[in-house]
Amino acid sequence: MIIEKLELSGAAIVHAEPFVDHRGVFARFFCEKELSEIIDDRHFVNLNFSKTLKKGAVRGLHFQYPPIAEMKLVRCIRGSVYDVIVDIRKNSPTFLKWYGVELSAENMKMICIPEGFAHGFQALEESSELIYLVSSFYSPEFEGGLNYNDPVLGINWPENVTDISDKDSKYPFIEDKFNGIEI
Repeated sequence: MIIEKLELSGAAIVHAEPFVDHRGVFARFFCEKELSEIIDDRHFVNLNFSKTLKKGAVRGLHFQYPPIAEMKLVRCIRGSVYDVIVDIRKNSPTFLKWYGVELSAENMKMICIPEGFAHGFQALEESSELIYLVSSFYSPEFEGGLNYNDPVLGINWPENVTDISDKDSKYPFIEDKFNGIEI
């Protein structure tokens, strides 16, 4: 695996190194030893699956508040998505900066999203599927989100937004302040 660290501290893209022969392809998608420089001593407690039916649909931008903040390792296993992370750590030099990357079954990239980041994605193909490892158990009482269309963030979604959940569309705008969110 090749680890490409991003400008947003703690975040990284992990590139699989597939072995290809006449039978097909083999690639390691997770190795605790090879990823130790980005996951440290964290342990993953969930392996989640997401299938998004409509091209252009957006999910997110989600996060969990401390003490249940979570690291995620996200990989696309079918189709393709535009994956976005937003730094919501108030004392970070990249506070409210975002990064987007295409994840696809074909490119086999994985994004490492550390604690203190909001996460969302847009389906670039119908029936796109993701799996992601998560370091904390889901706790609805610690759930938070940012509005995917917030002008302060200025995220450039590559497709017209065709579908978003009612819940995700109602997250508030930042409005030049971070609404007292402490990450």
